Parts: sequence; C-alpha cells; structure tokens
Amino acid sequence: MFQGASELNLDVKGRMAVPVKYREPLSLPSQGKLILTAHREGCLLMYPLAHWEPIRDKVMKFPALDPAAAVWKRLLIGFAEEHVLDGNGRVLLSPELRKFAGIERLVMFIGQGTYFEIWNANAWDAQLKSLTSGAAGLPPGTENFSL
Repeated sequence: MFQGASELNLDVKGRMAVPVKYREPLSLPSQGKLILTAHREGCLLMYPLAHWEPIRDKVMKFPALDPAAAVWKRLLIGFAEEHVLDGNGRVLLSPELRKFAGIERLVMFIGQGTYFEIWNANAWDAQLKSLTSGAAGLPPGTENFSL
C-alpha cells in the first residue's frame, strides 16, 4: 500500500530520487519495472509493472471509435514508458512526461494505494486548495462517509 506525500527535487537530468521507504515495495512486484504515464488532470502516474498490466489491458479494450475512450487511450497508453530505478533509487522523468505535467524541478510524490501520482508542486497546491475549499465535494455513493 503506497500512501503518504513527499516533496522531491529533480536533478539536472530530470531524475527523481524515490524515497527510500518506497524503493523495495516498488521493485518487488515486477522485478523493478515501473510504468510512468500521463493522467488527464495534468499529473503523472507511476505503477509497478504488475499493477499497471491489468489497467493497460482494460484500456486496450476501450472502443476504438469512441472519442472519450480515445482520449484516455492516448494519454494512458500513448505516454506509457517502462523504467527501472537506477542504483541510487532514481527514476528518469522523460522530457515528454515533464512537459505534459509542467514539471521543472520541484514535485510532489503522492501515494495512491497501488500507484503514485507525481505532480508539479504548484499544481498540487491548487489541488489541495480545491479540496479544502469544499469545491470538490464527495464522489457519488459516498454521501454518508464520515471520519
């Protein structure tokens, strides 16, 4: 279970050092293979390969002529890249993925259970403001949710 948030800096080559506590859990399910891809909200997603494959298989079954399905397929499959952590626990964020997410130097690394979101730090701050303002609301079916 990946949870928690970390503020990280990219190095000059665009590499992100994954926090030590996540390196082994990320590497175990898929012999170290990770998938990085784009999300429509402007962040990146990072999955261990074993967690990505069922999602990829579902996306590949989307109807080819459906415009909404095509957008998701272009993002999720079109931007998908396979990576491994280097010997120092870093992963390269490609120029294409950095451009998509508006990432230059400072990122937020956010655990989401079976994957991580990687946000431009300013975009993440905007997400938090939206969430804490109440504008986002609760998703359908969770109206009776309480903490």
